[in-house]
Amino acid sequence: MNIIEAIDDPALFAPWFPGNTWNPWRTVLKGAFGLPMSSDEAAFFRSVADRDPPTEQASELWIIAGRRAGKDSIASVIAAHAAALFQDNGRLRPGERPLVACLASDRDQARIVLNYCRAFFTDVPLLQGMVERETAYGFELNNMVDISVSTSNFRAVRGRPILCAVLDECAFWRDENSATPDVETYNAIKPGLATMPGSMIVGISSPYKKSGLLHRKFKDNFGKPGKVLVVRAPTELLNPTIDPQIIADALAEDPAAAKAEWMAEFRDDVGGWADAALIEKAVEYGVTVRPPRAGIVYRSFCDPSGGAKDSFTAAVAHCENGESILDCLVEIKAPFNPTDATRQIADVLKSYGQTTTFGDKYAAQWTVDAFARCGITYRHSDRDRSSIYLDVLPLFTSGRCRLLDNRRLVTQFAALERRTSSVGKDRVDHGPGGKDDCCNSAAAALVLAQPRTAQQLPDLGMPVQVGTGGLSVPSIGSPGGGNYDEFNTPGATNCIW
Repeated sequence: MNIIEAIDDPALFAPWFPGNTWNPWRTVLKGAFGLPMSSDEAAFFRSVADRDPPTEQASELWIIAGRRAGKDSIASVIAAHAAALFQDNGRLRPGERPLVACLASDRDQARIVLNYCRAFFTDVPLLQGMVERETAYGFELNNMVDISVSTSNFRAVRGRPILCAVLDECAFWRDENSATPDVETYNAIKPGLATMPGSMIVGISSPYKKSGLLHRKFKDNFGKPGKVLVVRAPTELLNPTIDPQIIADALAEDPAAAKAEWMAEFRDDVGGWADAALIEKAVEYGVTVRPPRAGIVYRSFCDPSGGAKDSFTAAVAHCENGESILDCLVEIKAPFNPTDATRQIADVLKSYGQTTTFGDKYAAQWTVDAFARCGITYRHSDRDRSSIYLDVLPLFTSGRCRLLDNRRLVTQFAALERRTSSVGKDRVDHGPGGKDDCCNSAAAALVLAQPRTAQQLPDLGMPVQVGTGGLSVPSIGSPGGGNYDEFNTPGATNCIW
């Protein structure tokens, strides 16, 4: 029984796909499985795939569609069909069980497809007897197939024969330990399909920026013949029941976002901040911290947190031979007691001779008071994180910064996004669901460590005296302030740090 027969069978999946409104998806499925089409269906297929209908099953199906278009429903029926009809026929080793994997940025997201699949096996009488055991992350069938959820972690899918892998909302995958979790997970999945004839990768997502796995698949395969099928369609085309006023209102409120969310167009206003290779080039592998040294002028920056969700971070850096060098990065992960975390950060800063540190305006006066009780003056910066990231970028592009070997730090830097507003102003921040606690502190410390060619530091609120006898920053304390002969060089009388 092919998949179209299965979703049209009242005894199987038909109750979940009633009426003609699912006909656009039936046509997409016919294309994915190389099934015959009518002339009208072939014309529709060309409108969403920009190619002639395939004559054989695709090995990969990538569905780029707007929100509420029905992507999860279709992916789940593909997975359930593959699992229910599987027969070993001698392809598995003794004890080996093929996997239907529902993958997403987190387990809650992945459970959407899993729960749809579970409903087929619990509510369809013909399939009810197949479930042998419920597990923590899915369920096992009596034909040796496991259906389970997993995060977008390439380590979690290695070593298993893959019958079907659903990559849910793969344009938005984030991982603390990888700058490219979508690519790494895909590469880990591919070998698992090699020994499973008829296996398939199903990538479903609304589009986002013009980078990453989904965009690469679109650029390389959309409109081109082959076993990798890419379909792109706006919500209304695949789901005629959607209220068009919802889409019209979204387009009026934020055209750039709505074109991606509802019209399935990749965004032109969102791009990468820096290439991952550029970030990796600045890393000194094997160096996780640089101990304090006498005679070095250190600068520091903190990114405080209340302890419930985000990390509390602090970074220390110094300048040497024109390079900004990151010496120490402290991250206290939530949950934690903010007072205890402040004391711990302060102890680290004091070990580098810091009596003054700088940071954002989180919790305003509380942060100032908390550090003051620990003997540290905390000064608010007028530079927001976006400005800091734009300031530190030239240090990376010119090869004038050195990072520590910290995977979370590197991943956060590489995942930063640059957005261009309608008035042409760039802003840099983490993407949806991302974090930048580590890279925010590190970037600011790297910038603060650099000599500058201005007469004041408005972002730090510090007056600076410049003269041929050296540079003086008053009211900060050694080694965070005072006169330094290292600045007493010809042609450097206008430098400040």
